[in-house]
Amino acid sequence: MLVVVVFLAVRALGGSSGGTSGSGAADPPAAPKVLVAEAEKGLPAPISGEAAAAVPAGTLILGGLDESEASVEGIFSLGHSGGVQSAGSLAGPLHDAAATVLNGKVLVFGGGTETSTDQVQSLPASASPSTPATATVVGHLPAVRSDLSAVTVDSRAYVLGGYDGTNPDPAVLATADGRSFSQIAELGVPARYMAVAALGNRIYAFGGETGAGAPTEAVQEVDPAKGTVRQIGRLPQPVSHAAAVSLGGSIYVLGGEGAEGATAKSWRFDPGSGKFTAATPLPHPIAGGAVAGAGKSAYLIGGTGSSGEALASIVKLSLKAAPEKRSAQGGGSGEDGATAGTPGGSKQAPPFRGRLMIADRGNNRIIVVNNRKEVLWRFPSKEHPAPPGGFYFPDDAFFTHGGTQIISNEEENERIVQIAFPSGKLLWSYGHPGQTGSEPGYLHEPDDAYLLKNGNISVADAQNCRILIISPQRKVLREFGDPVECAHEPPRRLGSPNGDTPLENGDILVSEVNGSYIDEITRTGKLVWTLQLPISYPSDPQQLGPNKYLVVDYADPGGIYEFTRAGKILWSYHPEGGNGALDHPSLAEELPSGDIAVNDDYRHRVVIIDPKTKKIVWQYGVTGHPGTGPDHLHIPDGFDLLEAGGKIPTHPFTG
Repeated sequence: MLVVVVFLAVRALGGSSGGTSGSGAADPPAAPKVLVAEAEKGLPAPISGEAAAAVPAGTLILGGLDESEASVEGIFSLGHSGGVQSAGSLAGPLHDAAATVLNGKVLVFGGGTETSTDQVQSLPASASPSTPATATVVGHLPAVRSDLSAVTVDSRAYVLGGYDGTNPDPAVLATADGRSFSQIAELGVPARYMAVAALGNRIYAFGGETGAGAPTEAVQEVDPAKGTVRQIGRLPQPVSHAAAVSLGGSIYVLGGEGAEGATAKSWRFDPGSGKFTAATPLPHPIAGGAVAGAGKSAYLIGGTGSSGEALASIVKLSLKAAPEKRSAQGGGSGEDGATAGTPGGSKQAPPFRGRLMIADRGNNRIIVVNNRKEVLWRFPSKEHPAPPGGFYFPDDAFFTHGGTQIISNEEENERIVQIAFPSGKLLWSYGHPGQTGSEPGYLHEPDDAYLLKNGNISVADAQNCRILIISPQRKVLREFGDPVECAHEPPRRLGSPNGDTPLENGDILVSEVNGSYIDEITRTGKLVWTLQLPISYPSDPQQLGPNKYLVVDYADPGGIYEFTRAGKILWSYHPEGGNGALDHPSLAEELPSGDIAVNDDYRHRVVIIDPKTKKIVWQYGVTGHPGTGPDHLHIPDGFDLLEAGGKIPTHPFTG
């Protein structure tokens, strides 16, 4: 057992003004001096996205995502004396739900599998390994909602935060039975993946992910009796996917995900003063862990770690009297002896965190790997068969719907497909496998299919010299270009477009192969600007800043270029020989680390380049050697990154 003794600093970090808890709140508690975090024996298997609830027999762990990112339906009991055993099942597989105990029942709100649900499930709080229970659907939320939180205050349960499939839901709901709901207030800062805890007769919500896809530092107080919400302060730093629990009259905000990924930081919040005090880190970084407890102890269970991997950890949290003396060193360490929060001590941080999806075009497959080059998922496979018409020539693939779906353009199969992740189920398609055409329902070498925020799909229909906007009902809503005449006269005519990147303002960034042009076109079909670049074959441009763009030259040797709308080259990478040279790179994107990832198609690898040193710091695939086995690719032509909590950082303005 690893024991981390956490001392709370006297100095407040990031305190807020107006931080009183309001009339009727509990008296300001005396500050606890020591929080102890004990790394218990772990779960039988890693889990993330689960819910948890404290019940008489211990803690119930409900649903979640297993190590392969599949939703599970199991209910497990963590007993007071340790040990995890099966205690029943939910009504079906579920993750990113919320749970709380109300009047002897555990209520499970929302969540989802491939899509979000509005279901409310119920099971007895007496569920245990000796008396297992199966949850039943007893009601419905007013709307679908996942990534939400739930707490109980007095005789009512409250639901707040979460995601309706398009935006964070601001409604704060109350229920006495899980069947009927009333809206009591709206959050001033709507968010999903908030850390929520109740203390006295108030509810406190910390951070979360806003509609812009970024973590927030807002601290919001809900007064159920008055039906009000107010922002009472700010976290020391923006964070989402944290956990919050009430212990000894204070609230502790634990772990979460910030700008640098999962964190081991924890904070004590005093509602009486509205201030935070820093605690020594948790035993290891944890984002999205489920926490449950009452009184003076709690458990922080599962979640994801620093590389986005699901965790099997259990951390017991309790308050103990501080020892009279403390050595000068203080703090704790990870199980490997490294400083907590920095596994491996001085080990260099990986160039990406989470899961990297690669469209392995020459192998007619999609794979998902982590930064340790372990293959986590394959499509098609025995478990995930190809859709009708096969799966052929995936030119690109992008995560959608918070990482629960994938959209891919099968360039030489003349089709766009949307599949569920990780089940691989075909959800939507456009085009006819193996058949070209320009009439409605047909494509000719589709490239870069994106799901837009409004649910429509954009695609560069390259050989038809046009960009299409297609509705979910498969109706062509807009067509930029002319399939009869390919020429540079945007948006009326386009010269073989192969890129159509959605921008934050709703416009589309287009690359025209013929003539090497980059264009920005509004959603209504007006040209904003156009630029001819001094490269041979511009492919898949991306916007990095207000006047900063990234594009690759699909050539041998190829290159990567950052440029402005005026055509000024700000940075380039184009070795003409050696291991660093690129052979027909097709897509480059800037990662959250600041490194540049790129498909090196005909050297059969995906590489990550440090832009400062212009050195390759990571690659998947053996240079110049195509294959299907571990660490092998064959003409990879697309990639995408999925971080913890469903974050898709390289194209945040898509659906």
